[in-house]
Amino acid sequence: MKKEIKTSNTIHLQPSLENDKILLSPLLKEDFLSLYKVASDPEIWEQHPNQNRWKKEIFEVFFNGAIESKGAFKILDKETNQIIGSTRYYNFNPIENSICIGYTFFSKVCWGKGINPKVKNLMLNYIFKYVTIVYFHVGSENNRSQIAIERLGAKKIDEKEITYYGEKPKLNFIYKIDKSEWSNS
Repeated sequence: MKKEIKTSNTIHLQPSLENDKILLSPLLKEDFLSLYKVASDPEIWEQHPNQNRWKKEIFEVFFNGAIESKGAFKILDKETNQIIGSTRYYNFNPIENSICIGYTFFSKVCWGKGINPKVKNLMLNYIFKYVTIVYFHVGSENNRSQIAIERLGAKKIDEKEITYYGEKPKLNFIYKIDKSEWSNS
């Protein structure tokens, strides 16, 4: 019996996902100014590999990569209907049956309020219907994100230079969660 390999045609990488607090909705070109309003705070990017993303011309490259990925979301606070950040699926690998989740950032008003785990739980619960492995690329100096990913149960498996869309390569830690180990499925 031939094993079916899922392709990106069978995985919808921009569904609307929601829980009681947040809505993940496909990121659209017309969301640029609203998302940049969140991203323009330099403190958000202090630990990121690309610390200048708060600058409009740098963020525009990041945003264009998000749109081209066809897997990016705006994160909306359901109470205020305001954009509070962004995240995305990327690098689907049908041979390994894996995908990456990342490029995530949030407004500082969300920090320490449990929003990141809510977002990642939505994304993981959805994508594990289609893949068996999820990877995360986290900047080597981004302690905040490393801690957050480890709290989800991801395990660090490697370190390597990652080239982000339109940016120079930066050292990242590679984290992994297997579907069989995902506790919220």
